[in-house]
Amino acid sequence: MAAPRRVDVLVPSAASWDRVGEAAEGESTRVVRTQPESRRSIAMDSNHQSNYKLSKTEKKFLRKQIKARHTLLRHEGIETVSYATQSLIVANGGLGNRVSRNQLLQVLEKCGLVDALLMPPNKPYSFVRYKTVEESKKAYDTLNGKEIVDDLGQKIILYLNFVEKAQWKELGLQALPPGLMVIEEIISSEDEKMLLESVNWTEDTDNQNFQKSLKHRTVKHFGYEFHYENNHVDKDKPLPGGLPDICDSILEKWLKEGFIKHKPDQLTVNQYEPGHGIPAHVDTHSAFEDEIVSLSLGAEIVMDFKHPGGVTVPIMLPCRSLLVMTGESRYLWTHGITPRKFDTVQASRGHKSGIITGDVEDLTLSKRGIRTSFTFRKVRQTPCNCKLPGFSFGFGPAFACYPLVCDSQMKETPTSFPESDKEASQLEQEYVHQVYEEIARHFSSTRHTPWPHIVEFLKALPSGSLVADIGCGNGKYLGINKELYMANWL
Repeated sequence: MAAPRRVDVLVPSAASWDRVGEAAEGESTRVVRTQPESRRSIAMDSNHQSNYKLSKTEKKFLRKQIKARHTLLRHEGIETVSYATQSLIVANGGLGNRVSRNQLLQVLEKCGLVDALLMPPNKPYSFVRYKTVEESKKAYDTLNGKEIVDDLGQKIILYLNFVEKAQWKELGLQALPPGLMVIEEIISSEDEKMLLESVNWTEDTDNQNFQKSLKHRTVKHFGYEFHYENNHVDKDKPLPGGLPDICDSILEKWLKEGFIKHKPDQLTVNQYEPGHGIPAHVDTHSAFEDEIVSLSLGAEIVMDFKHPGGVTVPIMLPCRSLLVMTGESRYLWTHGITPRKFDTVQASRGHKSGIITGDVEDLTLSKRGIRTSFTFRKVRQTPCNCKLPGFSFGFGPAFACYPLVCDSQMKETPTSFPESDKEASQLEQEYVHQVYEEIARHFSSTRHTPWPHIVEFLKALPSGSLVADIGCGNGKYLGINKELYMANWL
């Protein structure tokens, strides 16, 4: 039998920690308990026997510390070390936990000079490198188990472990999708105020321009109504009144300055509360002409553009900026807004437009505000005949033809079904099992916190209850109530 492996874990004497899973089997743990005037070391063997009895609070923290280390290794491939280095990984201290760069730096800099802080996008952890090992050890001793509060008022507890190097594989330099342009400060703050005030969100529903509340936003149409049930407009039924009068002079100015080529006759106004978004989509080819423009008012937003080849380009749209989509960016790339309350942005760029890069030394969080978008389009009166000459964004000829995604030109194919059990099994393997294998690591790392209502439900069940957790994912509800019998299916 292999000798037990010893792990060093710091246990601060005063903190409030949550409940976690048990320590791994076969590990011997030395617990260092910090106290105001002295520090005592207590050795625990693999059977958790000790000449010093840990408090309930210390046991909970110890299990959480070990679980954090195992989770990082299992799901992220990040290996921690048991000896002191200049670099630490801060579990729960990531952009994915709504912890901003400034907020975390204020905590870390109390222990010494921070040489680098790497915050990977959408991850629940970050890396910090101190100037000296002594400063890193001080952070490990001082901040392990520290409770901080995020911008939404929720408590987050930090868990630190040493790593050999603080590093992260960054994405390569990206370019804007072809045909896409963002013009900053396209209107004045006075015009912005007048445009926002021109939209009456409290009109009577008898008015044909009245707003509609969708799942993630409130919308209002002018010129023509856009029908979301078929993603089209009724060209023979224009709405009375046309576009708001205030828009006319603004559009004429954009035409004169060359920002747009056609004067729009359809306007959709969307109002997004923080946490709202819009699914990724391509505006229907046959409904509108090539040029689609969107004016951002009230607040900035990050919009995601996705190519069919798999590339995603997040782009910052500042307040009072104009997004212009033509050609490939309009016809081929989807665009959408992820429903969330914070966006990951470049700390050094402030509120300027541009691609949100993968520079983990320059990423932070921006809290969303109420954003209103004015999206202008020109209704197409003839069938779409879009064509794409040449190559597409470095992906070669595979996507070199818009008709493949054009509703006016694509050929309808009859629905087909597997002809045998073998073919059905192959389809399931390719489109179900393989997809889950590819997304499992990211899915697990971004869904690590149990839902409070489910925890409440599990803890309220009588002892000995049988629970079936179907589609249990990474098993985050296992161990919530050890008095239950849980059957789990992935």
